[in-house]
Amino acid sequence: MTEPDHRVVLLRHGQSQWNLENRFSGWSDVDLTPAGEQEARAAGELMRRHGYSFDVAYTAPLKRSTLTLNLALSAMNHAPLPIHTDWRLNERHYGALQGLNKQETREKYGAEQFQRWRRGYRERPPALAPDDPRAPCNDPRYADMAADLLPLTESLEDTYRRAVAYWEQVIAPNVRDGKQIIIASHGNTLRALAKYLENMTDAEIEAFEIPTGRPLVYELNNQLGVVRRYYLDELPVSGKQAAAH
Repeated sequence: MTEPDHRVVLLRHGQSQWNLENRFSGWSDVDLTPAGEQEARAAGELMRRHGYSFDVAYTAPLKRSTLTLNLALSAMNHAPLPIHTDWRLNERHYGALQGLNKQETREKYGAEQFQRWRRGYRERPPALAPDDPRAPCNDPRYADMAADLLPLTESLEDTYRRAVAYWEQVIAPNVRDGKQIIIASHGNTLRALAKYLENMTDAEIEAFEIPTGRPLVYELNNQLGVVRRYYLDELPVSGKQAAAH
């Protein structure tokens, strides 16, 4: 098989504490569980066994994504590389749902409303009040940002707009220059990028899920159109690479 023109790896962070507790995380800065840390290391080991290396990495300022990236690169024995952190790769902001248990939310508001909030492409959950401690404007990490950029709730469409803008303005030029790229981010953010790359319909993206800790590889042509998409653990390791490890 010939080498693709370009290759980009999307890595959703490992299991977080609120993934485990079935709670809406959003922009809340939640730790990885020990299992999530192991998922990140396993992703790095898998990429090492397949001979991957990167020129540039991108991640979000939330610690579950930055730690996943660092653990994966460490497991790869990767040389130091530029790591760019940007709020536009943050998880979708779930507004007033952040921190709530998903099952309890479903029981309180009904399955139909719950599903619209969770998976509807344009549906925004109830917004936080600006003085809510969970609001990004009260988080010192975002103190230098204009207030009108900081969401109090988001739909997936809102997340799509900011994530795709970052892709087009920052990431894509490096891809076109031949850089090997990894993006360690969050489920909804990576779903938004997948929608853009694959030109998915709104209905298709509502049904599309990316598991934690599994490197998702996109092979792209010179126009950055998708040639192939697969999870790295679906590919056999070549004999030469397997023998080396």
